[in-house]
Amino acid sequence: MNWDRIEGNWKQFKGQIKEKWGKLTDDELDVVAGRRDQFLGKLQEKYGLTKDEAQRQIQEFERSCKEVPERAVR
Repeated sequence: MNWDRIEGNWKQFKGQIKEKWGKLTDDELDVVAGRRDQFLGKLQEKYGLTKDEAQRQIQEFERSCKEVPERAVR
């Protein structure tokens, strides 16, 4: 899955993100609002990661994400 899909469905992915990176608060994730560059910065800040390591973890997360089911149209 690419980041555009994650960004577009940010609220649905917040739970998975909090499972993987539990130090991030709901408020911080709300401010990030799916923007990859801001998320990268938050990971670096909270976990003391290098930019390369944070990018690697995000790419790993992207690969592991399952599709968000489409909402039923009524």
